Amino acid sequence: MTTILTPLELRPQKQRDADLVHALQRAVMHAKKNAPYYATSLADIQEGQIDSLQALSELPVLRKADLLKIQAASPPLGGLLAVPVNQIRRIFQSPGPIYEPQGLRTDYFRSARALRAAGFEAGDIVHNGFAYHSTPGAWILEGGLHEIGCTVFPGGVGQTEQQVQAMLQIRPSGYVGTPSFLKILIEKCLEQGAPNAIVRKALVSGEALTPSLRGWFAEHQIKVSQAYATAELGVIAYEGQDPAEGLIVDEEVIVEIVEPGGSKPMPFGETGEVVVTHFGAEYPMIRFATGDLSAFHLNSLSVPASCGRTNVRIKGWLGRADQTTKVRGMFVHPGQLSQIASRFPEIKKVRLVLTGRIGEDKMNVYCELAGGASVDGLELRIADAVRDLTRLRADVQFVAPGSLADDGKLIEDARDYS
Repeated sequence: MTTILTPLELRPQKQRDADLVHALQRAVMHAKKNAPYYATSLADIQEGQIDSLQALSELPVLRKADLLKIQAASPPLGGLLAVPVNQIRRIFQSPGPIYEPQGLRTDYFRSARALRAAGFEAGDIVHNGFAYHSTPGAWILEGGLHEIGCTVFPGGVGQTEQQVQAMLQIRPSGYVGTPSFLKILIEKCLEQGAPNAIVRKALVSGEALTPSLRGWFAEHQIKVSQAYATAELGVIAYEGQDPAEGLIVDEEVIVEIVEPGGSKPMPFGETGEVVVTHFGAEYPMIRFATGDLSAFHLNSLSVPASCGRTNVRIKGWLGRADQTTKVRGMFVHPGQLSQIASRFPEIKKVRLVLTGRIGEDKMNVYCELAGGASVDGLELRIADAVRDLTRLRADVQFVAPGSLADDGKLIEDARDYS
């Protein structure tokens, strides 16, 4: 099977940069005119100022923590929506809570390009293992699959036995979802003596695809590629033929690597925070800071990927610029730990520690209690609050006063990424 590349994917970098500058100018003017938030934040920016991609650094950075505040102050979308609400198909809720809209276009989140690069084509039956409830994960991929001409089984998360039964009967050719859940499904198929029910290609996202897990898939003759996407931005970058070449930046976004927590671009090739601009008319994201760390491949400006795509490439996920982390495809924020502590006056200090391998994550919430606090039923109530705020289960443990380090950390990621 040969993937046909589009003219956008084959542009010389000079042409691509010129096209992106024009798209950026239009996006900024549209956002200023139609989105109240940008009318204020970009009030002093004129179209003529944006005459190069480097001029992006003059614009303010929008962070996830900002979204929480501005959406709470001006619900539901914080004045960022730049079209009438009847041009929105859905509004999702991600942990935080943060709300994200979906426009009317089939491939609103721009996943078709990543899927084609992963080998998906019209006529494929695809098992979608992302969550369909509240969060946009499943819809990000489903739109791209429909754009290509694939048929989707909406598996979602959980109900593993039922999903394996569907795989045995439907025999999907592909899978989208987290890599850890794909491994679980494959192991169940093997337990039932049905290797023919195992998919032969997959596009995974939502958590790290570790070297050991990638090797395990290869042993089972499954071609697995990964995409980098967020609920606010859709697909940002994706793998081509050779994973060692990094992730190819999507043609409809601008990626910057800036000083962690800041706004100044890093020298090309150095590690920094991923800041993304995309041009969707519905919900423009201009210099949105993801909180993720990455770097550009040094030779990606001059050497195309082996698949022929000419856009720049990033090295993939290299850590977080803040304490926010992702567990089984769901973001967990320090602010959620603060909310948990605020719900229980008995808690003096709280810390979430993540251990285990990716996909087998263990969440432990350690709590120092105020003197004289009653623990009767408190452990269960805190665990329920954690699940309510993060949609994830955690073990709650009470520790002696002074046991938790006084280093300002609310989340510690001690997982095995090998």
